[in-house]
Amino acid sequence: MAENAHVAMSRTEGSGAAHRPAVPVRRPRPAEPALDYYLVRPRRPDGREASPEGIVVEEFRFGADHSLVRVDSAAWTPDGPGWWTSPTLSRSIRADPELRERVVGVPRHRVEVVYRELGGVTLPDEATLRGHLRAGDTRPASAPLLLDRERPTPGFHSTRVYRVLFANELDPDDLAQLAAEWSMTGADPARAGGVLGTARRRIGADVFRWDLRRIGLVGAYCLDLTVDLATRRDDGVRPVLRELTTALRLRGLIPVTVERFS
Repeated sequence: MAENAHVAMSRTEGSGAAHRPAVPVRRPRPAEPALDYYLVRPRRPDGREASPEGIVVEEFRFGADHSLVRVDSAAWTPDGPGWWTSPTLSRSIRADPELRERVVGVPRHRVEVVYRELGGVTLPDEATLRGHLRAGDTRPASAPLLLDRERPTPGFHSTRVYRVLFANELDPDDLAQLAAEWSMTGADPARAGGVLGTARRRIGADVFRWDLRRIGLVGAYCLDLTVDLATRRDDGVRPVLRELTTALRLRGLIPVTVERFS
């Protein structure tokens, strides 16, 4: 989103005082939502789309190496006692195909509208919502799965590989949009398996390369991200993982886990 700017005008001091030049003052960019938002639609025997019946909010919690260690979640329904948590909620969304079909990832501003429509008035800010994320789906801690001995790409300090697993199906139109958005090469929705597209980006001196893959025939995808780090600093890894994961989540896939392979 483009930054808004306004002009601070100086006042004249006394008769005949010259106007000082207008100085542009930029407002700070609003913070991007850090939580993941989902709407849950009711069961409809006729298969027709219906208004949402509830809201799920999640947060992926990461370890020092940017692999996933826990998924915290909370849910809200208009006829319930408020926000509630369950250690099995996030796992059920990913393991139960029937439930997963009724869960759709959306941006926060969409949830704000639905929350008001369902009688919740104003959606709490993210700091408040985190107070409800007390029960997490914890993932077992383990060392990175080394697919090969560490061999940094020539010219770089180190090379890492991350895999983000997803459940659900990716519509061909959404794949085409991602291909254009990410400037992917080799994107072909007709392919039965393997790499559906590859993209690359340089941020500063670091290089990020990722492959989008279908796993099996239906209902599973993964994003393999290779990171070439120019120095010991890796603070650019998590924002890129977040950006790519969010793009796929908002197109129908549900992130399951983030693993580091090297």
